[in-house]
Amino acid sequence: MAHAKNHDFHILPPSILPFLAALGGFFMLFGAVLWMQDITPWMFWIALVGVLYVSFAWWSEMVSEARQGDHAPVVRIGLRYGFILFVMSEVMFFFAWFWSFFKHAIYPMESYIGTEYVAPAIHAVDPFHLPLINTLVLLLSGCAVTWAHHALVHDNDRKALIQGLSIGIILGIFFTALQGYEYYELLAHDGWKFGEDEFYSNFFMATGFHGFHVLLGTIFLIVCLIRAMKGDFTPEQHVGFEAAAWYWHFVDVVWLFLFFAVYLWGTSGM
Repeated sequence: MAHAKNHDFHILPPSILPFLAALGGFFMLFGAVLWMQDITPWMFWIALVGVLYVSFAWWSEMVSEARQGDHAPVVRIGLRYGFILFVMSEVMFFFAWFWSFFKHAIYPMESYIGTEYVAPAIHAVDPFHLPLINTLVLLLSGCAVTWAHHALVHDNDRKALIQGLSIGIILGIFFTALQGYEYYELLAHDGWKFGEDEFYSNFFMATGFHGFHVLLGTIFLIVCLIRAMKGDFTPEQHVGFEAAAWYWHFVDVVWLFLFFAVYLWGTSGM
């Protein structure tokens, strides 16, 4: 016989998903090392499929819990705190790339001759062309997501919620396409080479990981759009959409730092 809860917390039943997530993450990273050593890429791809499956299953369970009313106010607070900690870890991840970029540009390694870093002879990127367009595209997508969030919380306008999410997703896809075109131009026509110099490595790792986060954020928004069309979100209960919006704004802010640091300061003067 089921017993009525006399508390606001959600006690999770035993699950194998956390163990599978840890196992998949370990083998995915171990497989990436093997792939980098030109041994085999298959362990990485198989483990990646496992991680994707666990992510889908785990988040599906969370959606079901929300629909069943298990996400009481105190549970939603815990979910928000957990996601804030995740975003903070992402901030530190990008902080490492900014540190490497500025360190090698301002205070180079001792392996260089002399004490001044000599920038590689590269084709300079004009920050006021494609990078500026990408900046405006990403900022507009953030505005669209904010509009969608406001429409849900303050007006309970589901039509505006769906429209705002749709615009944000389209602009996110457009950003990814433009960044792919930029990489193609730099690598195929402008003579940039990944790994040949610290500048190249820092540029592609920082902007590339940001592009990967944009891709993930776009997937998050697509999932939120599907859920919004199914009527999942309410003005009081929309933690999943709120987390996706926070993530998207985090991606926007990181790109602003990349634009000013890497494009304006780092490449335009070379």
